[in-house]
Amino acid sequence: MKIGLLGFGVVGRGVYEITEKRDDMQVAKVVCLEDVFLPDAEVTRDVKKVLEDDTIDTVVEAMGGLHPAYEFVRAALEAGKNVVTSNKALVATFYDELLPLAERMGVGFRCTAAVGGGIGWLSEVERSRRIQTIHQVGGIMNGTCNYILDSMTRLGVDYADALRQAQKLGYAEANPATDVEGTDTWHKIILSANIAFGVSLNRDQVLKAGIQNITAADVANFTARGLVCKLVSTGKQSDGRYAAYVQPTLFPVGTPESAVPLNYNLITLIGDVSDRMSFFGQGAGRYPTAYNVVQDCVDILSGKGFYCGYGRKVEVDNSDKLCYYVRGEQDAWLAEHTAGQWDGAVVTKPVSVSRMHAWLADHPGAFIAALA
Repeated sequence: MKIGLLGFGVVGRGVYEITEKRDDMQVAKVVCLEDVFLPDAEVTRDVKKVLEDDTIDTVVEAMGGLHPAYEFVRAALEAGKNVVTSNKALVATFYDELLPLAERMGVGFRCTAAVGGGIGWLSEVERSRRIQTIHQVGGIMNGTCNYILDSMTRLGVDYADALRQAQKLGYAEANPATDVEGTDTWHKIILSANIAFGVSLNRDQVLKAGIQNITAADVANFTARGLVCKLVSTGKQSDGRYAAYVQPTLFPVGTPESAVPLNYNLITLIGDVSDRMSFFGQGAGRYPTAYNVVQDCVDILSGKGFYCGYGRKVEVDNSDKLCYYVRGEQDAWLAEHTAGQWDGAVVTKPVSVSRMHAWLADHPGAFIAALA
């Protein structure tokens, strides 16, 4: 396998270093904006040198972001090259375009490292679907948010201090919005559900709520009641109905989710044969992520294409009813649906996920967390 590597940052360099030790694949060209010398690969700033090189059969995209990653990946597929990417935003956003294109061109397209980093979650979902129907997927998918919430719970620090420490350690970006507002997890549950259920969710109907408004007082409220807050994704299918959402969720102390420390992930599937299966590990990092990129290259060498093929477009119905912790401005709807008071916050009666998220959209300074 001759590889054209797009990007030479954290993940790209890891891919190069792992493949350097292998006999069955070689990074032949690297597209990079920096002046890098590599003894066995040509470094260029011109992506056409990869796209027009007939000896390169596989493009590994490790740039991140939507543009120009989308344009480069689409061009690679149109040129008849396999594509491996760790870019969840790219695949989730252009799923309905890139997957049919890969099928038409008869090339491989894999993105295992896009969800769970080094865990290999999507390839496990692929294996699971061979012998059972998967009814539910999801869990803790963002290490940045888990580090912040874990620090607030264990150390008693406030949100701002926990975020600063996450940034200092490299777990959070200077602008952490994509992580703390739930967008990163939102991309990941869309991909996970699509592959687990063999469909293409209407992504505009997948809901998300983040942790950016949580306070130390909220965490003290939870701790006093033996609960731990985590940012959790949920994807479900039942009798032809599909649900998918991301939101803070409260778990009793002693449950697996409550114990996930630092920047780790815990992702779970529930199948009709296996019942619950959970996968634990680091969701990011150079070598864990690059490991699964190279695993995808090995899978393509063995003839594997996309995990389940491109599935039909389906609507999302988030009518599941849950009870919520809500801290924010009181209004008539919230008062009507209040079941109890928790030291300045309320706990609702069962309300639909879609209705609770609609309320939150009208109260952007509020914080909500579902009771698991």
